[in-house]
Amino acid sequence: MEMSSTEMMLKGYGLTTAEFTYHMPDYSHVLNTYVWQDYDLAPDHERLFKFVEFWQRELDGPLHSVRFTHRKMISPGEWRNVKGILNLH
Repeated sequence: MEMSSTEMMLKGYGLTTAEFTYHMPDYSHVLNTYVWQDYDLAPDHERLFKFVEFWQRELDGPLHSVRFTHRKMISPGEWRNVKGILNLH
């Protein structure tokens, strides 16, 4: 069973965004970009590296470069359990 995005963030995962620049298969002098996002753990970035390996193994457009950023959406100090509801009229 796959975890929800909230569960992943509580376990330390953050949103990783990568921009792949690659050579077009039929026109090797033309570059194109592809943006990829997934929840991943820093600093290992296992899911990102698995996607890079998939790209190199399965896709025809050779990679020129990969730029990525990682942001933790929730850190342990920011999470708190709220037990009440406030109704505003």
